[in-house]
Amino acid sequence: MSDSEKHLHFKLYKPYGYLSQFVNNQNKRRNKKLLGTLFEFPENVMAIGRLDEKSEGLLLLTTDGKMSDYIRSSQVEKEYYVMVDGIMTPLALEKLRQGVEISVEGKPYLTKPSVAFLFETVPDNIPERFVRDQKHGPTSWFSITITEGKFRQVRKMTAVVGFPTLRLVRVRIGDFKLNQMQPGDVKELNLIL
Repeated sequence: MSDSEKHLHFKLYKPYGYLSQFVNNQNKRRNKKLLGTLFEFPENVMAIGRLDEKSEGLLLLTTDGKMSDYIRSSQVEKEYYVMVDGIMTPLALEKLRQGVEISVEGKPYLTKPSVAFLFETVPDNIPERFVRDQKHGPTSWFSITITEGKFRQVRKMTAVVGFPTLRLVRVRIGDFKLNQMQPGDVKELNLIL
């Protein structure tokens, strides 16, 4: 049996409010929702990268460390659909495309160029979730594709251009897509790498 056949791979729609981990290492926050409560994963499975607790969408899991390293590398695009406070302007989108300065571990960091475009309406493959009442002002959705994964990077990027993130959904990692999955859905992937 080859190495690739020994490994297991999954894709998951990580719901809002879950940590991208199986064990809670935080003493102060004991009753957090963990991935292991969504599905009976094999003992040695790991999340490839992370989505913060308030983010949702596609998360890949594997028992293969080499696959994890590759997926987290800058060779693999990650696409997000982002709901922001206000109507995103063409100027703000262009700044995101070219790269903006954010703070990473307390130091200035210039993000790599990205692909970004505005949606005219709410993307239709995103499950509904209440975020806030319309009386608090307009919102807009856009897509951004990046090749890095700094801590809370997309949220920091939208804040820098004046449009705080209200909802963040990862819809694609390389060739893997969220498609019509719903929060909490898990699918085993049959990969021969």
